[in-house]
Amino acid sequence: MANGTYGKPINPFDTSVKILNIADEAAAAGFYAVLPDFMHGEPFVLDKPDRPLPVWLKHHSTDKGFEESKTIIEAIKSQGVSAVGTVGYCWGAKVIAELSKYEHLIKAGVSLHPVWVTVDDIKDVKVPIAILGAETDHASPPEQLKQFGEKLSVKSEFDSFVKIFPGVSHGWTVRYNLEDESAVKSAEEAHLDMLNWFTKYVV
Repeated sequence: MANGTYGKPINPFDTSVKILNIADEAAAAGFYAVLPDFMHGEPFVLDKPDRPLPVWLKHHSTDKGFEESKTIIEAIKSQGVSAVGTVGYCWGAKVIAELSKYEHLIKAGVSLHPVWVTVDDIKDVKVPIAILGAETDHASPPEQLKQFGEKLSVKSEFDSFVKIFPGVSHGWTVRYNLEDESAVKSAEEAHLDMLNWFTKYVV
């Protein structure tokens, strides 16, 4: 069994069942899966006029998510876990970008359809990181993902992986239609890439 943890910030949309299934897949692969609720029971809802995104973010900022992640990682390590890998979807990808700047916190990170991640974030990454993006995504368009790849490719001290999935849009790994065979296949491919990354680097 791999000596690591597979923790993921919950996506701020109603994807809880699929997220739980992904955590179960990680556990079945031999990881100790940790699934904290960084939204504290208040996922972002698009059609909630009294809680637009700017207001919601005041209570659920990625900076706060980063600080909470550090506390969780420290607690896990205090139980004897020596290697931690983290994955974040959308909002959580920004948290992963921050965690990946600190080798003492995590061994590897995976970001899927990231939001608010910048080239400046990427240039400071210090651990193996995989970034999985969508062909259609206003939050992290392919051009930006390619910039991430270029920035990471000059870092010879650790491995990196940037992949753009064709025919999918933002959120495809957790908000896909179970009756859409192509969508399911793309999501499963991303999940497998993620597990393979941690199998390789979280030891």
